[in-house]
Amino acid sequence: MRPISGHTGTGIPLRRSGVDTDQIIPSGFCRSLRKTGYQDALFATWRVDPDFVLNDPERADASVLVTGPDFGTGSSREHAVWALRDWGIGAVIAPSFGDIFWRNALRNGLLAVRVPEQATTALLDLSEAEPWTPITVDLVGQQVRASDVVADFEIDADARQRLLLGRDEIELTLGKDDLIKAYERGRPRWLPRLGQDLVRADSHD
Repeated sequence: MRPISGHTGTGIPLRRSGVDTDQIIPSGFCRSLRKTGYQDALFATWRVDPDFVLNDPERADASVLVTGPDFGTGSSREHAVWALRDWGIGAVIAPSFGDIFWRNALRNGLLAVRVPEQATTALLDLSEAEPWTPITVDLVGQQVRASDVVADFEIDADARQRLLLGRDEIELTLGKDDLIKAYERGRPRWLPRLGQDLVRADSHD
């Protein structure tokens, strides 16, 4: 995962609430465990409607999805995040998210930020009226900015750090390899060991 300090792009106004993961990507597209290749599945049922926002030529290069409360509820499928990311969406702004979706998004480098409903409505209005206006999600300053709309957001400190560093939980853990080995060396010999590599490392001390 690459380091992410924020994202700026034009908006995709999705004025709907309670959008669940089956609407983001129908279950029929979730039979693979690959993490890429889902862009055509994003909102597949809704995109049949020619008036759906993703079919608007003005939104062809837009990358900030602005939507209503309770986005990403329902099943825990990670494919919903992969589909949004594959379409080119770098940030999703909503008053609230399904908890598992929100965590999956941050783990996969998709900025999912909660801002008050009044600010979300203002962003929806702005994006509909002025599709060319950029929206910035500033992870460093923890702030969303677009024209005269400014809204602060809170984010889990660990998730924020991982995004800024561009590392997932496994990579952060591997970065503490020396501490792990030191801890293992200090444990009684009769306790289980983490692996043969650590045993060999102990034998060379």
